[in-house]
Amino acid sequence: MMKSITKLLAATITAIVLCSSFATAQSISANESLTIRILGVPASEQSRVSGEYNVDPKGYVYMPLLKNGIKANGMSYSSLARKIEAAYKAAGMYTDPRIAVSSGQDSRQIEQREREVVSIGGYVKSPGQRPFISGMTLFQAVSAAGGETAFGSIYRVELIRKGRRTVYNLKKTEHMTVRVYPGDTINVPQKDWRGR
Repeated sequence: MMKSITKLLAATITAIVLCSSFATAQSISANESLTIRILGVPASEQSRVSGEYNVDPKGYVYMPLLKNGIKANGMSYSSLARKIEAAYKAAGMYTDPRIAVSSGQDSRQIEQREREVVSIGGYVKSPGQRPFISGMTLFQAVSAAGGETAFGSIYRVELIRKGRRTVYNLKKTEHMTVRVYPGDTINVPQKDWRGR
């Protein structure tokens, strides 16, 4: 019986320590960059409030239209969001603002990843943008778009990078391994009269 109680006590203490360290890792600190977005208000007001904000050295963030700073240091992102919503309501600025707060660094990384795409078009089975994967080759990019259609020519695949067009024959091994980069556009043209 005593062993069971000891094990239960040890498990409880471990859980408390883990939860408190997780909560600390999620808390906002002084000098942190935050991305704050507002919804539930007219679009003109969204552009006025939504943006990047820095927590000052004393732990406060200053929002447009509010007289005083809001203490952010030590709070979770969701707690700060609720606090900003309450401040706008109390000031009579907005009746139902919905605030989202995230780390400014996280938001920039997400935006960067969203821009890291390769566009594949022409005679492929599934044209469109595909996420860029480090080390991706021209052949892999065309394959990610489902490969060429019955009318598509892999003998004359066009790679457009920074306005410069280069044609590759994906039947040649050295052309299959050409690297692609974010922002590249790939076009698989229609076969010519010879079927190429």
